[in-house]
Amino acid sequence: MRGTVNVSDIQESFAWFEKLGWNKEWDWGEPPTFGGVCNGSCDIFLCQDGQGSRGGPMPRHPGDDDTGGVWMTWWLASPAEVDAAHARALEHGLTVTWPPTDEPWGVRECHIRHPDGHTFRVSSGIESSEQ
Repeated sequence: MRGTVNVSDIQESFAWFEKLGWNKEWDWGEPPTFGGVCNGSCDIFLCQDGQGSRGGPMPRHPGDDDTGGVWMTWWLASPAEVDAAHARALEHGLTVTWPPTDEPWGVRECHIRHPDGHTFRVSSGIESSEQ
């Protein structure tokens, strides 16, 4: 996964991602206004006050996707890793807008909302019990 999200405070965003197990990879500027976080082979660029829009209102109900901002999927190796990411988010007081759910399209996913309104779909394939 690679993408860029518009953030209001890059330092706070670095800290938010670190709570989910991501690492600050680099930053640019004095003070920094552009940078990147990484987790394994995934990286995300963060741009303070630029490159896209930030989110709108909180979801009104489970499954509400009329919230604005960027939607990105963070693909993990197993459903257990989705559950672990969800637990880590709750442990750090992050906003979870959709709990881990086995979806009919064959993935387990949860949604975690960044403070600037971006939604991260934390997902993994579900192995069929028929295999």
